[in-house]
Amino acid sequence: MRTETEADGRIALIQSDIWIGFPRAEQVLDRLQGLIEMPRQTRMPGLLVHGASGIGKTMIARNLSRRYAPEYDPESGITRTPLLLLQAPPAPDERRFYMHILAAVGAPSSALSLRAQSVASLEVRVVGLLRDLGLRMIMIDEVHNLLAGTHREQRRFLNVLRYLSNELEASLVCFGVSEAVDAIRGDVQLARRLDEHHLPNWRDDAEFSDMIQTLIAAMPLAKKSNLKVKSLKQILALTGGVTSRVFSLVKDLSIDAIVTGQECITDDAVAKWTPVWSRHANTQRRLEKARA
Repeated sequence: MRTETEADGRIALIQSDIWIGFPRAEQVLDRLQGLIEMPRQTRMPGLLVHGASGIGKTMIARNLSRRYAPEYDPESGITRTPLLLLQAPPAPDERRFYMHILAAVGAPSSALSLRAQSVASLEVRVVGLLRDLGLRMIMIDEVHNLLAGTHREQRRFLNVLRYLSNELEASLVCFGVSEAVDAIRGDVQLARRLDEHHLPNWRDDAEFSDMIQTLIAAMPLAKKSNLKVKSLKQILALTGGVTSRVFSLVKDLSIDAIVTGQECITDDAVAKWTPVWSRHANTQRRLEKARA
């Protein structure tokens, strides 16, 4: 009989971040790895990865970031940082962005002294520091945040990204929802340098079936889950083909399977499962109806 501690450990594992190397993700990672390993040149090529929220962009960015984690060089006494992963500020603000970069690399300065510096001085400091770190790629997640600014602010922020890429001879990679594509295209020079890679929602095909089966197999369940095609179609319908929702569904069902002792995901469990987002909506509707 399985102990409660053992079950808790498996549940904790399910609740943690899980990387599943399905082909569409590996394809993007291969392109990114090719960029970061590319010899430096005056105008480094880059990539814009876009798709619906929750489709897996951040997951891919973090996976590459772990592959190229900072490494300390004892001979030079410098920590080499080939890749810097940043989240775009809530609005296209140059000062905030430069301060965010300094904080990300552990620059030893107080926030007060940084705020007192001009944007130009922050720019010089950031470029010098990133060059010393041997940076080869800048990845900006949530780049669609720039849409919160005016057209002028968007252009200035894009100029900053292009400038950093030029000065450091580093590849620029942006991740965002598809609405950000038009904003990026607004800077013609930057758009020419960034190839576009669209991550579509999952569809009812063999690729989706393989992904689901691989994901379920990665769950620490004692028994094999043999779902029918009807259940796979149900999963697709419930999640809208959004990766994060697919992961949420499979994790929920896996935890339930451990708690109940079923130890596998069944067709009946899929049929009865309701999305978290739907549960909250139903609760809210009941509360509103009770107040009426």
